[in-house]
Amino acid sequence: MFVGHYAAALAAKAVEPRAPLWTLVAGAQLVDIGWAGLVMAGVEKIRFNPDLPGSPLELYHMPWTHSLPAAVLWSLAALALCKWLLRLPWGACIAVGLVVFSHWALDFLVHRPDLELWMGGPKVGLGWWDYPDAEKTLEMGLIALTGGAWLWSRGAWSRSPWPALLFIAFLVVLQIVAGLTVPTGSTVAYGRTALIVFLVVVGVAALVDLGKPKPQPA
Repeated sequence: MFVGHYAAALAAKAVEPRAPLWTLVAGAQLVDIGWAGLVMAGVEKIRFNPDLPGSPLELYHMPWTHSLPAAVLWSLAALALCKWLLRLPWGACIAVGLVVFSHWALDFLVHRPDLELWMGGPKVGLGWWDYPDAEKTLEMGLIALTGGAWLWSRGAWSRSPWPALLFIAFLVVLQIVAGLTVPTGSTVAYGRTALIVFLVVVGVAALVDLGKPKPQPA
């Protein structure tokens, strides 16, 4: 799961438009942003196995980001930061927290059993990565559904659909490029590249709402 994670951000933006898009987009990949940093630091471990169907990633040690308790803590931390650092309304903060937790739920669908139910506990995952066509269809379907909901929401607020359409198109192109890229080289370099991509997407999301008036609750 890569671009499909951003579907949670689009859905949350449609429901809670007061949440800045960049906070939701960052929240959708916050767990992986932390994971990329810990991979670079050698704290969490991955390796590449080209013999695997679909994704060649073997994520064999990532308790601090992808265990279920860690996902809950990352979600609560994001909620707290949105409330007390960014001063967002409670509804927006809760939306960001839920988007952060959605990362684990979506990973459960596609990962092979590498998600710990607790640190050091059994690992779970339904393994859709082993069925790449179905997994890609799932990701694009999620983006289409949630992107449509977001566009409808923008129309209800009398806002132009073009920034949203361009952002959705950007996600689709990103997914295509990612699907054509085979991870090689060191895991540190892979973590660094992943981190850069995540942050670029956050930056693009920030441009979507740039200079736009914040919708006010009825």
